[in-house]
Amino acid sequence: MQTVKMISTGVMPVLFIAIIGYGLFRKINVFDAFLDGAMEGLKTAGKILPALVGLIAAITMFRVSGAMELITRFLSPITSRLGVPAEVLPLALLRPISGSGALAVVSDLFRVHGPDSIVGRIASVMMGSTETTFYTLAVYYGSVGIKDARFTVKAALLADLTGMLASVWACRLFYGLI
Repeated sequence: MQTVKMISTGVMPVLFIAIIGYGLFRKINVFDAFLDGAMEGLKTAGKILPALVGLIAAITMFRVSGAMELITRFLSPITSRLGVPAEVLPLALLRPISGSGALAVVSDLFRVHGPDSIVGRIASVMMGSTETTFYTLAVYYGSVGIKDARFTVKAALLADLTGMLASVWACRLFYGLI
């Protein structure tokens, strides 16, 4: 255990020194290369910031308005036939939009039901099986200036739905509830 702690403590300084050493060996002005990279990072951040601000505003309005509760109540009769517990529906709705919002839902599910309950296990697997689709699209498409996501959104949401349903069915199958 002591060896692991020693290695994990020393990885970053060794990596830092190795990068600088490699740059000096290749006769690269390391500081200028760092400044160029930092400038490029700031330009990218400037490109994606409007999309992220809009996404955060939309998430906040979605949660505060009660729309999530309304949609959950509407979908629960359908999803219950598929074996999806009503408790994980807010997670399924929020996960493609917000990772931190989804994590807050999972934390609440753990507090109420416990992490070892079927709801807690489904929530855990669902978090690992799905993506924050709209955040990812805002970051990646915003950074390169793509305005029309076309088929990407449909394919990504279909993949999220598949991951959500598969997480429910896998947990139910693995824990003998099917």
